Amino acid sequence: MKKIISILTIVLIFTSCSNDFLEQSSRTQIAENNFWKSESDAFLALNGVYSVLQSRSIYGGNLNGWQGFPCFDGLGDNSFNNFKWEGLGIFMEGTIDPANGPTEAIWNDLYRGIARVNAVIKNVELISEDLVDAETKQELLGQAYFLRALFYFNLAVYWEDAPLITEPQILEEAFVAKNTYAEITEQIKEDLKLAVDFLPVSHPDNLYGYATKGAALGLFARVQLYNKQYNDPQYGVLALTEQALGLGYPLHPNYGELFTPANETSPEVVFSVRFLRGLGTSSGETFSGTFVGFPKGDVRPMPNMGDAYYCIDGLPITESPLYNPSNKGANRDPRATASIYYGGEVYLTEPLRTFQSNGPTKLGQKKYIRTGPDAEGNAPFSDGSQDFYVIRYADIVLMRAEALAETGNISGATALINQIRDRVGMPSVEDVEGAVNQQEMIEIVRHERRVELAFEGLRFMDLKRWGTIEDAFNRAISDPVGPYNPVYRQGKSEVFPIPQSELDVNPNLVQHPDWQ
Repeated sequence: MKKIISILTIVLIFTSCSNDFLEQSSRTQIAENNFWKSESDAFLALNGVYSVLQSRSIYGGNLNGWQGFPCFDGLGDNSFNNFKWEGLGIFMEGTIDPANGPTEAIWNDLYRGIARVNAVIKNVELISEDLVDAETKQELLGQAYFLRALFYFNLAVYWEDAPLITEPQILEEAFVAKNTYAEITEQIKEDLKLAVDFLPVSHPDNLYGYATKGAALGLFARVQLYNKQYNDPQYGVLALTEQALGLGYPLHPNYGELFTPANETSPEVVFSVRFLRGLGTSSGETFSGTFVGFPKGDVRPMPNMGDAYYCIDGLPITESPLYNPSNKGANRDPRATASIYYGGEVYLTEPLRTFQSNGPTKLGQKKYIRTGPDAEGNAPFSDGSQDFYVIRYADIVLMRAEALAETGNISGATALINQIRDRVGMPSVEDVEGAVNQQEMIEIVRHERRVELAFEGLRFMDLKRWGTIEDAFNRAISDPVGPYNPVYRQGKSEVFPIPQSELDVNPNLVQHPDWQ
C-alpha cells in the first residue's frame, strides 16, 4: 500500500427522510453512531492518523514554504536555511517569536494527529469483537500507540512542556494546562511498551508502511537515548536495541542509492512516511524537490558540514595527505559525495545542469534530492513520491554504539562503528584511531552519527541530548556564509515557543519559562 489515505471521506447515503428535522443525523460530520461499524472503518480512521505525518509541516516538507522535519538539520551546524522565513533561519538568527507561523503549523499538526489517534484508541477498544477480531484490534491499537508516542516525542523535544491529551475531547474540555516534560515522557514510554507488545515483526506487502515491532523498538530506543536511559534491563537503550538487532535488519549495500524511490522499501528502512504523487492521491511530498538553477536551494549544506567527512584514509581533511582543496569531493568518505554536491557534478539530468558551487554556502544537498523529472515527466520542483525514513537500521546500530560508549563498553561500541564504516569502505577504528579511551570513543560515535545521518532531520535532537547546541551555533557563526547571522540565546535557542494563538484562546496555558 504505497499511499496511506490522506483524506478520510465518508459518503452518506440517505434512504429515508424524517418529518422531524431535529432527529436527522448530521450530514456534515462523522458521528459516533454512524462510524466504527466495521474493520474497514477502523483502518480508515487509522489511515487518517498516518495522513497527518504527510503534512508539509511534519514530514512532507517544502521547497519554498514552512519547513518540516526532513530539513531540521538547519537547526544547528549541518544546514543553512537559505529562505530564512521558512522557519529554521529565523530560529537560528534569533528573530523568531511566539507568533511565528512555521512553528505554529507544526504544533497544530502534531495535535491534529493526537486528536485523531485518541479517537482510534478509544473506539477500537470499544468496538465489538464480532466486528473486529481480537488479533486485529491488538494490531490496530499497536499502530495507534506507536503513532501517539511519535507525535508526543516531537512535542517533548521541541517544546518540552505541553498539554498531554490522551482522550477525545469535547469543546468544554479543550482548554487544558501544560504537562511537564517528565509527564509526557512517561506517557510516551507507556505507549511504546504497548506498541512493542502488540505490533507484529512484519506486515503483508499490501500493508507496507504500517509500523512494526522493529519500528516501536527503534522509536523507544531513540526516546530512551534522548533521556540517557541506557541500562534498564527491559526498557533501556541496550535492551531495546538488542531486541531490534535480533529482528534481522541489514544495512543496504549501497549508501548512495538508499535515498531514492528505487530503494525506499530496502530492508534497512525500519519505518518511513510514505508518499505518492498523482491525481487523486493528495499525498505527494516536496522535501526532495529541487529548483532547476541549483540543487534544493532553500536548504544548503554548511561548509563545516562539508568539511566534517573524513578522507578515505580515515583522517580529517586537516590531517590527510589525500585531501585536495581544489577538488573537495575527491578521496572522501563515500557518504560525503552521496550527500553533498561539492562542485562540478551533474545535479539535474533534464535539463542537464552541472553544479557551479553557486549559492551562499558553495555546497548543494544531494541526499534525497531529485535529479530530474519522474517517469511521468513531472518537474523536479513539483510534488514527488520519495518516502522519508524516520527510523533506519543504521540509526539503531549507532544508538546502541552510543549507549555502549556512554556506559564504558569501548570494544562493543567499536565493533558497531566498524559495521557502519565497513558498509561504505571506510577503515576501522583499530586501523585509524587505534586504542581509545571512553571519551574518545564517545566523540567517534558522535562524529559517525553526524556523517551517517546528515540531512535526515536528527541533528538538533542529537545536539540537544549532548548539551552541545551552543557549540553548533559557534560553528555556524564561524562559517563563511552570508548573509547569515546565527545568535545563540540560551534557552530560546533550544526550545520552541508555544504559539501565541494557543495562549490567546486558552487561559490555562502558560508560555515556556525561556520565552516568558
